[in-house]
Amino acid sequence: MSNNIEHLGIVENMEGNHVAVRIVQTSACSTCVAAGHCNASEMKVKIIDVYTDDHARYAVGQEIRLVGTSSMGMRAILWAFGLPFVVVVLALFVLQSGLGLSEPVAALGALAALVPYYALLYVNRNRMSRKFSFTIEPIK
Repeated sequence: MSNNIEHLGIVENMEGNHVAVRIVQTSACSTCVAAGHCNASEMKVKIIDVYTDDHARYAVGQEIRLVGTSSMGMRAILWAFGLPFVVVVLALFVLQSGLGLSEPVAALGALAALVPYYALLYVNRNRMSRKFSFTIEPIK
């Protein structure tokens, strides 16, 4: 099993060492022959920002391969879903058992505990963007 996540993409825009890459993300069933008649198939166009010192090798419209590590994907899942779940459960436990609040009030308080969590992520977005960076390779 490969430790890399790869997507084919097209260079959309370039400014200095910043390269914007357009990828088309499709669901697994979008390649089915009945996909045109089914509402389950979907396709999304995404723009991924890549910073590279090797930007002179690329041109707008060029097809490239976008590469990220699978550990980067797992880390993103942890930050986006795992840790917020822990924050909500801990806050719910503390608010209901520790402080004796009613269930509805504790539930609202637990959800409100996510506000500082996501604010902290937002404040640290530049630092995190360095940890979640893709590389690009030309298609030969």
